[in-house]
Amino acid sequence: MESIPNQNLTRDTIPPDDADWTIIWEFAHTFNGYKYWGSFEKCAEIANTEQDTTLTELRTCLFFECQRWHHYGEDPDEESTPYIRNLVGKIRIKIANGTIG
Repeated sequence: MESIPNQNLTRDTIPPDDADWTIIWEFAHTFNGYKYWGSFEKCAEIANTEQDTTLTELRTCLFFECQRWHHYGEDPDEESTPYIRNLVGKIRIKIANGTIG
């Protein structure tokens, strides 16, 4: 999937809460956290400290979780599933509120 800047996100581009992992991962790849932050390390720092105040931070966390689980070669476990789905929900709320920062 192509990159989608924050200002071009719409409610229709965000997967529903119960979406298959394939759909969530496709959406996660509309943002490249490594490129945005300039390095794997900075992207990992944002994601691993679960900084999720801004839309960009939320998308960073989702992107990094996608990369993490791709590396593991499996779907998220029971502990990670609620966190990842919550990230998508928070992104949806930001877009609904018009918060694109």
